[in-house]
Amino acid sequence: MDVIVNLPAKNVILKRLIIDIGNTLDKVAVFDNDKTVFIDKVKNLDTVVLQNIFSAFPGIESSVISAVKSYPPEIDKFIEQKCFLLKITGKVKLPFRNLYKTPETLGKDRIALATAGVKKFPGKNVLIIDAGTTITYDFVNASAEYLGGGISPGINMRFKALNTFTDKLPLITVTEDTGLIGRDTRTSILSGVLHGICAEVDGIIDKYKKQYDNLKVLVSGGDHIYFVKKLKNSIFAAPNLVLEGLNEILSFNEDF
Repeated sequence: MDVIVNLPAKNVILKRLIIDIGNTLDKVAVFDNDKTVFIDKVKNLDTVVLQNIFSAFPGIESSVISAVKSYPPEIDKFIEQKCFLLKITGKVKLPFRNLYKTPETLGKDRIALATAGVKKFPGKNVLIIDAGTTITYDFVNASAEYLGGGISPGINMRFKALNTFTDKLPLITVTEDTGLIGRDTRTSILSGVLHGICAEVDGIIDKYKKQYDNLKVLVSGGDHIYFVKKLKNSIFAAPNLVLEGLNEILSFNEDF
């Protein structure tokens, strides 16, 4: 059971509870309008965690949940007893026009990322890169039209693939950076995966720049730190972009 600790004192009046249930971790945050005032990660969100949050922030008026996997139904019931709950579905109102050919298959996290991109750079061409379990690329043009993007294996998925589909390559994790030339099996894997993935991301950015002027690039996700200083292209690092996008979607729907 996960129990959030070090919560702020009671009687702080705030508005929105933002929940992102991901593939590996669940993120919870409290926003005061556009300002993030609390954020934490848990392995499995439950009502104990939620009760702690509502006790610390009694002024929460609304909440939003985005989930890429199933979660206990009592979570919805608990929140609905406390405040308004918005769940991200294909019918939710968005601050951009979704031109994806199969909008019903578009991941909820990618919807949130696109929303955050529109919020941060209105009237601009924006490429949002999320580096987590997978690496997703999402593009919104200057007319606030979501056109689509791409999906690629993330860092750890590449390590696991090398181990799974070969007989002798070990499973490793990122505990160090490495030079271009690997001197043993471990550093060769590190070199191939880390340098290869940076080359991929830089190459994708270059292709978008050739097609769209004045491109803004946002990089988010749990592994975003590996790209901040390694990419040759100029980027804006935003590690909590999904939460920011969910907050904006909730705000946008509160106005209707």
